[in-house]
Amino acid sequence: MNLLAWLGLAAALLLLSSAGLWLGRRRVRRAARAAIHQFRARLSRYQLQQRRIAKATLAADPVVLAAVLHHAQEHGLSEGDVRRRVDHYIDEIVPQLNVLSYYKIGYNLAKLVLNLLYRVTVDYQDEAALGRIPKKDVVVYVMNHRSNVDYVVVAYVLAYGAHVSYAVGEWARVWPLEYVFKSFGSYFIRRGFREPLYHAVLERYVHLITKNGVTQGFFPEGRLARDGRLGPAKLGLLDYICRTLLDPEFTRDIWFVPVAMNFDRVLEDRALIRELVDERDRPGRLWQAWTVVTYVSRNLARLLTGRLKRYGRAAINFGTPLSLRHWLRATPGVLELPKAQRLAELQQLAQELMGRIGAIIPVTPVPLAAAALLSFDQTVIPKAALLERMDQLRDRLHDVNAKVVRGDARILDVWDRARRMLHLRRLAVEDGDSLVVLPGGRPLLQFYANSIAHLVPIRGPRTPFHKEHETDPGLPRLRPRST
Repeated sequence: MNLLAWLGLAAALLLLSSAGLWLGRRRVRRAARAAIHQFRARLSRYQLQQRRIAKATLAADPVVLAAVLHHAQEHGLSEGDVRRRVDHYIDEIVPQLNVLSYYKIGYNLAKLVLNLLYRVTVDYQDEAALGRIPKKDVVVYVMNHRSNVDYVVVAYVLAYGAHVSYAVGEWARVWPLEYVFKSFGSYFIRRGFREPLYHAVLERYVHLITKNGVTQGFFPEGRLARDGRLGPAKLGLLDYICRTLLDPEFTRDIWFVPVAMNFDRVLEDRALIRELVDERDRPGRLWQAWTVVTYVSRNLARLLTGRLKRYGRAAINFGTPLSLRHWLRATPGVLELPKAQRLAELQQLAQELMGRIGAIIPVTPVPLAAAALLSFDQTVIPKAALLERMDQLRDRLHDVNAKVVRGDARILDVWDRARRMLHLRRLAVEDGDSLVVLPGGRPLLQFYANSIAHLVPIRGPRTPFHKEHETDPGLPRLRPRST
């Protein structure tokens, strides 16, 4: 075959491969559009653009450029070195949403896992108010943080109607989670990293996605609650989002939607409370990894042998949205204040949001039973007295308009659901007509009771029912959270 024939064959193969790539991309785009229509997903054009465009926009941002010059002068570094550091931060933060990854893989995996582990309950305190949020406005879901499963629960529940871009902590920056979360449109945050240069890049990225109408979700507490209580809000991300209103090109409103979650079983519960029971008992990363592998292996074996049992309820409740522009009308000029004064004022907004989240925390059977058991402060409790106490607590919860899951069910049925989990976890066992709280399980009961302690403080008579049921002051307890 002569040279001309070889060139012709090479050209033909090149054309065929180009046509194949074009058809493949076209097929992928068509499948992505079909997924968006199927889920009626609320996606901004920004989320569908190429990642390099967002990175270039962020790198050329005037605030970021000014931060580069300031950092270089302050630390005696060359501008090129600082620019390379900024490029690293940008590459770390900016995700690339893959619609098929999110809706075809992520959604179906979340559906499978959640329905294997929990019975998911969804409620709306004010569904009409959620429906009245203008389509052009930006929605930010503000959530309490009970478990790493929170991301999965919210994404699964909101899949039909909205795609949520999460702020994810550094724990997810390991292979392969990093690529998975980035393909889902989530961005990473270095918590506790105080460098002003990094925060300039992060703030401008949050400004960029908010300005472009990206639906977001973040956890104001910033970390999982070690003692099970609803924690105070951190103000960093909230400040970044709010200051988008200073952009003259941004004419829309920002709506904060409170989201509250609770579980009959938090997967990480024992790991979370371990350092609160004994601060010296803090496992290393290798031990944590081994624990995860062991947990997954055991449950996979239970699934294959048909012995896997659900962990009870995973409940999620959506509250009444709050308009940022409406809130600012009562406190004008807040966003223009110097940072220290501004954060002091935004603390009021954070407290309002956390108050709304706390008011709608779902009360599932296990937290209700745990609160009732601990209210006696005894090791052995008559079952009739426990059921009466659970009924009393449920009435108090109804009085404060709390969302009690299966609130209209017989209290015996509610206890029966909780009992299975308490027995499975070796927290409390039945002994004739009494319940015995196992000493080793007491801190875990406290963890679950704490999730609703702000709704119904654990109070009750401290006198024992019988002489042999004396209060034991030596029972293990969670240490108070340090402030």
